[in-house]
Amino acid sequence: MAPQAASKGPQTISISGLLKELKSSSSIHEKDIAAAFSLIFDNSLSTIQCSSLLSLLGLSGRDQEPLVLAACAKRMREAAAQIDQGSLRKVIRTRGRRAGSYRGGLCDIVGTGGDGHSTFNVSTTASILGSSLLLIAKHGNRASSSTSGSADLLQAIAPNAPDIEAVTAATLPRIYEKSNYAFLFAPKFHTGMKHVATIRKELGFRTIFNLLGPLANPVEGLIEARIVGVAQQDLLPIFAKSLRLSGADKVLVVCGAENLDEISCAGITHCRRVYKRHNSKSNGISVNQEEDDSTSDEEGKSKAIAEIDQFALRPTDFGLPSYPLSKVSPGKLPQENAKTLMKLLRNELPKDDPVLVFVLINTAALFAISGICDADVSDMGHGDDGHVIRETGPGGLRWKEGVRRARWAIESGQALASLNAFVETTRGFESQ
Repeated sequence: MAPQAASKGPQTISISGLLKELKSSSSIHEKDIAAAFSLIFDNSLSTIQCSSLLSLLGLSGRDQEPLVLAACAKRMREAAAQIDQGSLRKVIRTRGRRAGSYRGGLCDIVGTGGDGHSTFNVSTTASILGSSLLLIAKHGNRASSSTSGSADLLQAIAPNAPDIEAVTAATLPRIYEKSNYAFLFAPKFHTGMKHVATIRKELGFRTIFNLLGPLANPVEGLIEARIVGVAQQDLLPIFAKSLRLSGADKVLVVCGAENLDEISCAGITHCRRVYKRHNSKSNGISVNQEEDDSTSDEEGKSKAIAEIDQFALRPTDFGLPSYPLSKVSPGKLPQENAKTLMKLLRNELPKDDPVLVFVLINTAALFAISGICDADVSDMGHGDDGHVIRETGPGGLRWKEGVRRARWAIESGQALASLNAFVETTRGFESQ
């Protein structure tokens, strides 16, 4: 049932009919749910109806259906600050460094949070290392359930922290002109979230918004590859299907056996991989034909069919030792984690340090899923010995080659240089 204008005023929309249906039926179309959900972002729902919608989505389980998640994430991105896609695409084509099956597009590594482990900020650190070779669009926020969120970590870097609030829809193309890295601070892009902040806090339980963060990157249409961590194993197929529905075809969804929303350094990590299988019958295009810069997103997607497979990863697949999560779960404040981050980037941690190993595993996976490890030649720059590790592991990917590249990012100083470029670029803008 479509939302209707309430009689009390033109700015309030009533969704009472939909709420009744949601309470008693599971047949409501995901587009109707998403339409009601979208009213949150321009403050068109009353507090009671907004609370009811979030609660009923959770109680009915509809907020964990791939179709509903994909539709609501689309509405959330549409309500976000809009980026000049044409300008950003031009910069990406100029700056992106193609290698293997990596086409130079944007990449992200992000988790749902809520796993209760309060581990070191591994995905944020891995994103910085990843920017030594990839273009990174790290979507994040301040801590909600942990002691140190991605934004908290970056703002705690001393002596000079990046001005993350300077990264806006207007400045993003100019950020990428000088930096491989950009942090998209959620409140700067998803301004409509302020209308539901108090409601979420007062509800006191997790809602669909706790799942949508990894699906709501404002540059979604330009993301080539990503890792998404989930805190419950039953969310693995849900996220994989939702991302495929959104058009993604180069994704690794992960959940550590401990219900960790990262690739675990302690043991088994369960994975779902979304990947593209070329369709040789599509548009009469050969599967061996290389896509060029003029290829549109629609044309590129029509050449391939996205599929999902599953496998498990262990630290040994990366050629690395295992460490219990207690070694990387100190629950420290952002300032302490930032000090560890900088020591890592300056190559001051022992090669067997548990935090370093944790970061290497996750960075290696980002490199592997991006496709850059598929290259049979290596010319990363100073310090690269050029010896590609061609051994493949679970999922047919070169996880150990990813580790080689991650170590190079640290030891060459390129990861630190990439962070410094982001810091300098953002501090050159006035926050908007």
